[in-house]
Amino acid sequence: MQLDIGAIAAYAFGLIMLYVIGRVLLGPIKFVLQLIYNAVIGGIILLLLNFIGGYVGLHIAVNPLTALTVGFLGVPGIILLIILKNIL
Repeated sequence: MQLDIGAIAAYAFGLIMLYVIGRVLLGPIKFVLQLIYNAVIGGIILLLLNFIGGYVGLHIAVNPLTALTVGFLGVPGIILLIILKNIL
């Protein structure tokens, strides 16, 4: 039984390339999943704000843009949306 160095090198190169391609393709998927997660959390926070704010006359529309704003920025995003609502 002979060990063919060329075959072993080809398998090693193939495995390395498979790993590199997997890493390159996994990055955007993680980013999209993080965006979806943040949008859902932002939407929940906005719904709670609208429920509580209904007693004092504060309402912010729940749409993908506002949900992502709150999802990305958190509490400062809510404050930003309230300020923008009062300005506009």
